[in-house]
Amino acid sequence: MTTGKRIRLENIFRRQTGNSVVVALDHGGIAGPVKGIEHPALVVKQCIEGGADAILTTRGVITATEGEWRRETSIIMRITGGFTVLGGLFEEELISSPQAALRLGASAVVVTVKIGTSREGESIKQASLVADECEKWGLPLMVEAIAKNKDMRPADPAGVKLAARAAQEIGADIIKTYYTGDPQTFSEVVEGCPVPVLILGGEKTDNLENVFRDVHDAIKAGSRGIAMGRNIWQQRDTRAMVEAMVGIVHKGWTVSEAMKHTGL
Repeated sequence: MTTGKRIRLENIFRRQTGNSVVVALDHGGIAGPVKGIEHPALVVKQCIEGGADAILTTRGVITATEGEWRRETSIIMRITGGFTVLGGLFEEELISSPQAALRLGASAVVVTVKIGTSREGESIKQASLVADECEKWGLPLMVEAIAKNKDMRPADPAGVKLAARAAQEIGADIIKTYYTGDPQTFSEVVEGCPVPVLILGGEKTDNLENVFRDVHDAIKAGSRGIAMGRNIWQQRDTRAMVEAMVGIVHKGWTVSEAMKHTGL
């Protein structure tokens, strides 16, 4: 690992805990100004004030919110996409580059790899070539690893285990993937993946206790943190949600402590 990559990873993962709270704010490029992110600068400000270690977002959000960024919060820039909810097939295309992310101040880039689809090979090749470029520039690569086909739900333990390891073998330094819903099966995902695994949040749910329990149990099972969006900034208080996630991920809070902090 190059010195630059090591330094940038330490910008994302706190040295004291080895964990990270990443807020995903890349939804606007697919679905527009959905509820909760109508004003990106406000969301970025609230996430930073809440103690987020990094924000995963697009270059459009980075440029629109440049006055809000602080040195303690890293940028992870999404460089795949290429579809919208109006007509796309949710098939990832490379839409930017590691070099562009570096110019915008990013500490890492993220691509999505979808295992089990008809375009699996293209997706893997695309991510692997990005890994080559990231290695050249000392830039960490996060892979959002998703395994799904007609017989498999995204959180299926066997699929998550396969997708996480496959993404690491492609060249990922960080994995973003589904929590399997069970500490035992998720511990097997972590054990089989030699790089940090962060859990994603998926669609917003009204059962906040379940969200906190998943995060708490995933950390106990070996996850190194979260990379969540809608279940943070679509809740009632974005800053309080980030603070609660920081409490669980970095301070060992219980689910009850997190619920109490958010006032729910």
